[in-house]
Amino acid sequence: MAHSNITPEELESLKRPPLVWVDGMPTIGPFAANWDNVVKFQAREEDLLIATYPKSGTTWVSKIVDLIMNGGDMEKSQRGAIFELVPFLESAAPGITSGTEQLEKMDSPRVIKTHLQADVLPKSFWEKNCKMIYVARNAKDVAVSYYHFYRMAYGHPESGTWDEYLNTYMEGNVAFGSWAKHVKGWWETRKKHKLLYLLYEDMLEDPRREIRKVMKFMDKELPEEIVEKIHTNTSFQAMKDNPMANYSTFPYMDHSVSPFMRKGIRGDWKNQFTVAQNERFDEYYRREMSDTDLTFRM
Repeated sequence: MAHSNITPEELESLKRPPLVWVDGMPTIGPFAANWDNVVKFQAREEDLLIATYPKSGTTWVSKIVDLIMNGGDMEKSQRGAIFELVPFLESAAPGITSGTEQLEKMDSPRVIKTHLQADVLPKSFWEKNCKMIYVARNAKDVAVSYYHFYRMAYGHPESGTWDEYLNTYMEGNVAFGSWAKHVKGWWETRKKHKLLYLLYEDMLEDPRREIRKVMKFMDKELPEEIVEKIHTNTSFQAMKDNPMANYSTFPYMDHSVSPFMRKGIRGDWKNQFTVAQNERFDEYYRREMSDTDLTFRM
């Protein structure tokens, strides 16, 4: 990711832009400015797409996939920051190379990250029948993690208080839209496409099992000691301590407000939700998820 010499004043002026709606989905202002390039992006048959709703284990799975591709070789996997190895398709901001530009310069096979809803994904991914991995995480933990991310990543609008943010999140007026629409849209997609649908909670419960699932999906066979090595190097603590994985080298984020990698656990929502908020959220959840067989462990 090439950084231009952006001045502190310029950076200040870019803070907290309002969301912009593109194709029925709210997104970050500077991302919307590059939208034409996203829509016409040309996928290649060998591309592997990692899709998630924000704060659902994207970086974790990206690191696992990159290590699998490199046979578990940690040195190779440290050849750049994770956002350089697995470019973020729709990302764009003054002073950094956009995701589409980064990807166009890359050799195949490419691993690509996106937070787009399934119905907004560039058509070429479907036309080329690319393999896709989707990771979903339970709605309450996502809400908490995304709130803290909003606070530290100032390409987003102001978060407001936790209570205000929670309402905005339930309304789907956050970057990349409604959590429920996102996870359900991709869940439906798996019926007609080469898609591996993973759950963050399963990854926490048995990371080795999920790593093997990803390997199988990628048609890679690696010995057990390599699986173990991948598991060790993609543990939350290992990634939190790894400057190539923890986004400490990325602009537009204030890690003193909240680290990019905060806790990586299940059930942290219990430390944030009040009883009343939880009841309100459960009502929202029942309403939104009544039309799907997709279930989560909170």
